[in-house]
Amino acid sequence: MNSPQDDWLDAHPDIRSVRLAVADLNGQPRGKRVPVVQCRKALREGARMPLSALNVDIWGDDIENSPLVFASGDADGVLRPTERGLVPLPWLSAPSALLPLWMHEEGGAPFEGDPRRALARVVERYAARGWRPVVALELEFYLCDDSEPRPAPPMKRDSSRRMEARDVLALSGLDMFDTFFTDLYDACEAMDIPLDSAISESGVGQFEVSLAHGPDAMKAADDAWLFKQATRGFARSHGMAATFMAKPYEDQAGNGLHIHFSVLDAEGRNVFDNGATEGSAVMRAAVAGCLEAMRASTLLFAPHMNSYRRMAPDAHAPVSICWGYENRTAALRIPGGASDARRIEHRVAGGDANPYLVLAGVLGAALDGIERGAEPPAPITGNAYEQGLDRLPVFWEDAIDLFASSPAIARIFARPLVRNLELCKRQELRRFEQRWTDFEFATYLDTV
Repeated sequence: MNSPQDDWLDAHPDIRSVRLAVADLNGQPRGKRVPVVQCRKALREGARMPLSALNVDIWGDDIENSPLVFASGDADGVLRPTERGLVPLPWLSAPSALLPLWMHEEGGAPFEGDPRRALARVVERYAARGWRPVVALELEFYLCDDSEPRPAPPMKRDSSRRMEARDVLALSGLDMFDTFFTDLYDACEAMDIPLDSAISESGVGQFEVSLAHGPDAMKAADDAWLFKQATRGFARSHGMAATFMAKPYEDQAGNGLHIHFSVLDAEGRNVFDNGATEGSAVMRAAVAGCLEAMRASTLLFAPHMNSYRRMAPDAHAPVSICWGYENRTAALRIPGGASDARRIEHRVAGGDANPYLVLAGVLGAALDGIERGAEPPAPITGNAYEQGLDRLPVFWEDAIDLFASSPAIARIFARPLVRNLELCKRQELRRFEQRWTDFEFATYLDTV
């Protein structure tokens, strides 16, 4: 009997090749390109790949002293299809598809170093209570020209001039790239990625796309992971680059990844709703859990060297550990609107973050607070940047240390994943520290 994925391939006889891919700790797709016949074999038997492939650094290098490499003989795991199934890759010239996978041990157990598994662990904890998180993600990115060593704003369509205006919410910015957005929306419909609105953001060539909310956190993370691939792919096909870097330009806004979430009980009721603006005691406990874990979770929200350039005061990125109603300077915002839609917006993560790990960290911290009946401090009013509040770590190394040693993180993530991510990020940090820059020579060559 055919699997649904076999039926999908039968219904798409034009598909020439399939990408078998899994998300590594940095959210990069790792895998292989195979002919359709090999894809059918992978559907039946799985595909083999070293466990260590999920724990390479951002450059794709093995992690020194990783228990997954030489210490264990660099053993294989088995990649098995996720529940997502095959999705088309419309930006490629030849008809192609992608089969999302996740990693398992040789004996069949889920591999705890897989970031998708980290999110599944948290979702299973909600399910044990009869609950389902409802999640929506907002992703910001820049369209740019990367033909030079540093990115530049893209050329205006049908013009020889670059974009210059920072037209936040201006329709002209969207209309200028209408063919790109039309192709992107069409592709996402074919990929079952539920795009909602797109807006022109405050940076030159910066946009934000909202993914529609739904009661499936695993699919929401899959959608974000696939959306980033589609956005970059279509930008290339339109002669541009798309970047989700946290801070691609010194003098413009950074890219964020905002998480909106609420929780439904077994009867489909929003447990954050108390019929009023302030939200329920369960919502406040979730807020408290997120606040208490926020410093230790910073590495999830800001996983790269460049991430910390975004996290600066007065730069549309939260830097203080606080919450508030309808307050976008706070790390956690409680939006207004109908009480049955009461939710938390977690605004800390950058666009460069791995959506699986971010969602696992946010939902896990919220549930930790709920289970302990935690109480948050009073919500703030006014400008959070001016209130002398506790701050998120401003240095990458501090974020790594906090993540590696935190009891709150240990309650959310399996120990192998914590250790693997720590080793990965320490290796990346060392490489940046050892790299000499042109700015360094220009500053010191003739002055000291």
